[in-house]
Amino acid sequence: MARAFLVVMDSVGIGGAPDAGQYFNGDLPDLGANTLAHIAQACAAGLAEEGRSGPLRLPTLDALGLGAAVAQASAVPCPDLGAGKRAPMGRWGAAVEQSRGKDTPSGHWELAGLPVPWDWCYFPDKTPAFPDDLVAHVCNAAGTDAILGNCHASGTAIIAEHGAAHMKSGQPICYTSADSVFQIAAHEETFGLERLLALCEAVAPYLHAMKVGRVIARPFVGDAESGFSRTTNRRDYAITPPAPILTNWVQDAGRTVHGIGKIGDIFSMQGIDTLAKGDDATLMTHLHDAVEQAEEGSLTFANFVEFDSLYGHRRDISGYARALEWFDAEIAALLPKLREGDLLVLTADHGNDPSWPGTDHTREQVPVLMAGRGSGPLGCLGFVDVAATVAAHLEVPSAGPGRSVL
Repeated sequence: MARAFLVVMDSVGIGGAPDAGQYFNGDLPDLGANTLAHIAQACAAGLAEEGRSGPLRLPTLDALGLGAAVAQASAVPCPDLGAGKRAPMGRWGAAVEQSRGKDTPSGHWELAGLPVPWDWCYFPDKTPAFPDDLVAHVCNAAGTDAILGNCHASGTAIIAEHGAAHMKSGQPICYTSADSVFQIAAHEETFGLERLLALCEAVAPYLHAMKVGRVIARPFVGDAESGFSRTTNRRDYAITPPAPILTNWVQDAGRTVHGIGKIGDIFSMQGIDTLAKGDDATLMTHLHDAVEQAEEGSLTFANFVEFDSLYGHRRDISGYARALEWFDAEIAALLPKLREGDLLVLTADHGNDPSWPGTDHTREQVPVLMAGRGSGPLGCLGFVDVAATVAAHLEVPSAGPGRSVL
């Protein structure tokens, strides 16, 4: 029985979506953003030499069709990625999102077959950012008389700014971004990790009713003298998808669904039997294990977030390039482990061009690369077509609007 592995390279966009002009970083529209091509250009120009050197080399992804997908999606020149002029050995295409967002839930829901059926709530980029009734609700749940932050901010920067005051007062640090998100940072020791998680769980329904996509717990450790650092105990409390998604379709057909990374958080564990978490290196080990051990007929759905969280938002081109090259080498080691009849799909949920002004995601098309179902172009896809294709491969009924490209 066939197996499927759906792997999201978080934020690895390949060129502006048709509606990119409607999305902004500050006052600049996302027209012209191209995460992959601009990283490759910087590498070729010798501008991404920290921890690596020379042109961007992604021979495995390129052999599956990554370079061809970039060329399909955008006129932005992209240097050779390592496969030369050989025809791609995989199936390849570029996908466009229809949901009104350039964020993690929107992208993943639609990749799982469900376009977001509403407009997300976004907080204004001003201080204070949050309405008084929301602040009062959070204070009541936290047992404090005030919150810290109350603005748009980088997570590491706001912890550095307010960490000492938080440790002294016990007031949670609350902030947001250009995404539909409410983030709460607190010290694991002085505030308590379990208390932070309980606080986020308590306020999540209130924020979800506002159509805020996620409440995120951001625990950290350290002190003002030695510095603060976030831990890996982050947890997302996302709105539950309002209709069945790919994971439900597979589970309802009596199959097993394995989640790796943020997948459980993004989908509120809907249709997921097992979940493995950790940093991207740990998640890659889990993915290798899944390819070797997952049951016949199962779906493994994985997200590798550090392209986005560590390098895209921080506009770190060298770091992003290092992460891509590491990922490419890991996929090279993974491909020979696939069994006959397996399908591996590599895609992304949005862009986050590290060469672009600002720190927000960029509205881009994403690659769709497939191993296990022959070679050749897939053309232009919708995100929803990814879910329909995986369902068709597994021979389970699809309840979404997409079409299989197999």
